Amino acid sequence: MKNILIRSGISPLDTFDAPHMIVNNSIGGNVGNLVYAYSVFRTLMTEETTITPDYYNYDPKMADEINEKYDCYIIPLADAFRKQFAPSLRKYTKLIKKLKIPVVVIGVGLRAPFEPKLNEGFPFDEDVKAFVSAVLEKSNMIGLRGEITSKYLSGLGFREGIDHTVIGCPSMYTFGRELNIRETNITKDSVVCVNSSKLSPKNVLDFITRSTEEFPNHYFIPQWMKEMILIYAGSPSVAKSSDNYPVKMSDPIYMNNRVRFFLNVPTWLDFLRQADLSFGARLHGNITATIAGTPSILIPKDARMRELAEYHNLTHVPANEITDETTLTDLIEKSDFKLPEKNQAKNFDHFINFLNKNNLDHIYKNNHTPERIPLEDKLSEIELLSPIYPVSGCSLEEMVERWEKYYPLIEEKEAKAKKNQKNKLAEKDKTIKKLQGTLNRKSVRMALKTANMFRVK
Repeated sequence: MKNILIRSGISPLDTFDAPHMIVNNSIGGNVGNLVYAYSVFRTLMTEETTITPDYYNYDPKMADEINEKYDCYIIPLADAFRKQFAPSLRKYTKLIKKLKIPVVVIGVGLRAPFEPKLNEGFPFDEDVKAFVSAVLEKSNMIGLRGEITSKYLSGLGFREGIDHTVIGCPSMYTFGRELNIRETNITKDSVVCVNSSKLSPKNVLDFITRSTEEFPNHYFIPQWMKEMILIYAGSPSVAKSSDNYPVKMSDPIYMNNRVRFFLNVPTWLDFLRQADLSFGARLHGNITATIAGTPSILIPKDARMRELAEYHNLTHVPANEITDETTLTDLIEKSDFKLPEKNQAKNFDHFINFLNKNNLDHIYKNNHTPERIPLEDKLSEIELLSPIYPVSGCSLEEMVERWEKYYPLIEEKEAKAKKNQKNKLAEKDKTIKKLQGTLNRKSVRMALKTANMFRVK
């Protein structure tokens, strides 16, 4: 039996409820993280392989324990090459250098503007170089999300095709080599799933808002942790009031119970399979629709989304092509929803080749259509939790049940945080006093030595 450790806040086999996931940040800030991790679990979990999440605990002090318990460390990442993630990259680098087992990065990308200026460099370049170098000491090749990231690493001195290769996002290979986007007749009464990002430009947010009015039978599928808290507990608002993005419980889309937040990937896929269209500015909101076979339209806002949209041939519209006159009906009429099918087989084969080069076992080793999928066998024995909906759609009893479960956990977490902070300060004070004592002793010795030098005999 082979034991794999994987970077993930949750296993597909975990059935954590919303309060647990919020308190422990099981989604890593964005529930889209569950999608590509789910794909890696499904692909690498064979009859002879056990996969255990690290629950985002990657303290370098755990190196000995990891070396003892596991045969390999798999690290799926999103846009980890960014300023905010640099401290985590440094921490990972320290851990990886101490590991004696293979470490394989299955997907990582650069966060940059839609038209990145790679020649100008980034403040985190040295952190990226150290991280990539450490990983390459433990594996044969790193898998990247797209061509922009590939050009970035090549500019840092890493060799394309030797040190790194573009594999896209593992989530696109969740169900293997084939994609089947179904034909749907989209009308004004169709079920439409909407995703959005507060970081999108105003013209895109305005368009998404107009589109929800154009197609009234819609559901908003948020992904942000703050939105999960708002949905479950009813507050706080995720941002200041806005006329083009729902941010508080009194916004119509919440009050009309048209919001769903998913706690696992299978129920998310099932929901999207019932929809006629998915559209918006969230990458994994639309990738999830794509692998579910639902037509989707993505509006990329930056380089990380752009490179994946281009690599996987996702049906997408650049943000700068959205005008005040653009309607969703216009985009539907112009869109080829079958586009993602065209590159799928070639991309999948390249992904499998990448896994093979890194000596990873997987369910496609002997057949592109395996008869048994160990992860699905295990999932069939589990009752997965349904998506959560806003408190505005709850009975009074359910509201009270949520609050009585959620707020004590929050209070307990805050109390622990205060205690840890207090202990850290106490340890810091102890260290300072010790150093002061050492300095004082050194000062006394220095003074005595100096006095002896000038003493008159």
